[in-house]
Amino acid sequence: MEWPVAADQGTAEELAKMLREAIQRLSRRVRQARPVGDLTFSQLSALTSLQLAGALTPRELADVERVQPPTMTKIVGKLEDRGLVVRSPHPTDGRQVILAATEEGRAVYAQFEKARNEWLANQLAELTPEERETLARATEILRRVSRA
Repeated sequence: MEWPVAADQGTAEELAKMLREAIQRLSRRVRQARPVGDLTFSQLSALTSLQLAGALTPRELADVERVQPPTMTKIVGKLEDRGLVVRSPHPTDGRQVILAATEEGRAVYAQFEKARNEWLANQLAELTPEERETLARATEILRRVSRA
């Protein structure tokens, strides 16, 4: 469906492309802003998923991360070796385990989040008050769009 948007923005499809590309670039830059350390992006992503979900089975974590279970097994093994993730028995299925972030894992996640937030805050501080207000309004619109 095409509908007119601001004259300098073109069609809905053109706006969608521009918005998607800008979000992807910003997301990539935010992901790159992290404390110096030896955790890989995959390990940080898995730790983030566990932090947000609370606890998951290895299969659920693999599904969330969109990787094959053998790949997730390797990732979880590295996180366990560092004491960032712990396995516990599944409450209803003795064949399964539940993965959760340890206290140290939660602290690493907090450092990661802090670094990303600080990077983005520094970028936003360079904008004019009007630009920041525009982004605040856009944030609400993007939340509505993401619920659709």
